[in-house]
Amino acid sequence: MMLAKYKLFLLDLDDTLLDFKASEKLSFVRTMRTLGFLGEVEGIFLQYQAINVVLWRAFETGSVSKDFLKVERFRKTFAANEIALDAEAASSLYLESLPDTVVLLDGAMALCEALAARGKVGIITNGVEAIQKRRIASSGLAPYISFVATSEACGHAKPDVRFFDYAMRMAGDYAKDETIIIGDRLDADILGANRYGIDSCWFNPDRLPNDSTAIPTYEAASLHSIGVSADIRTRAEP
Repeated sequence: MMLAKYKLFLLDLDDTLLDFKASEKLSFVRTMRTLGFLGEVEGIFLQYQAINVVLWRAFETGSVSKDFLKVERFRKTFAANEIALDAEAASSLYLESLPDTVVLLDGAMALCEALAARGKVGIITNGVEAIQKRRIASSGLAPYISFVATSEACGHAKPDVRFFDYAMRMAGDYAKDETIIIGDRLDADILGANRYGIDSCWFNPDRLPNDSTAIPTYEAASLHSIGVSADIRTRAEP
């Protein structure tokens, strides 16, 4: 991938720069213990994850609000396990815990530093704005980030083209052909890039097959490899 042509880098946050799965589990366990739950958490957490994914997909299609999602994922999890805990309290504790459980993915700091030296770096996220900004601050990435575009502030979520238009306005005077999106989600980051008409790099550390209609311009298995042409595969390469 030739980074020289790009001046604006729009990076997803969770599972692209930050290990959200690790942070999510740490915060969930801390929340349950704080609320006084002393039982086994692993199985409950897996159920929570599955419920959370479904609700986030619903949010991204506009079927539910983010405020509803934040509490409903706990309400459903507690109901499924007959746990008598307050879902609203759990939601508040969990969100407060997230900025304190930040885990950087390998290569995230070096990537942001390198991209910031080449142009402007912006974060594009469907996460909660106040929480995401606190997590970025806790991660140490803030010096390299010029702006943070959230679906909460925009009113539209990835992959809606209105979200990407909002992010581009935040960035300033940049053309589409000098902009690239880097993210792990085909259905949000890459599909959004396709719809908006800008290049994209699919961060695919597990080397999953692409069975979707989203078509990344590039694909990378590690953050270290982005910008190193020997470790990048374009669509034309095997």
